[in-house]
Amino acid sequence: MKLITAIIQPDKLDEVREALIRAEITRITVSRCSGHGRRQDEELYRGQVHIPNLQNKVRLDIAVNDAFVDVTIDTILAAARHGAGQIGDGKIFITHLEECIRIRTGERGGGAI
Repeated sequence: MKLITAIIQPDKLDEVREALIRAEITRITVSRCSGHGRRQDEELYRGQVHIPNLQNKVRLDIAVNDAFVDVTIDTILAAARHGAGQIGDGKIFITHLEECIRIRTGERGGGAI
């Protein structure tokens, strides 16, 4: 089992969500967040380095069984990219998911996803 975390642009949320549903990935968690990556447009203002404000982003958390990892990643990559790709399109992180437990039934493992 893996936990896929994607940080994407807010204007791509509907497109990514619809693409995931078409790929039969229907269980996702969406959170609003803010941050910035490695930006090159720092400004010098009155002798001080000014770092740009945080940018609004959307965070998707998707727990999947190993068979769905590549499908999920490919779907997010295709739907979240602006054209040929732009700075700030986002990132995808994949972490090992040690255990998943369904609270309602106590079911554990991949079946609980």
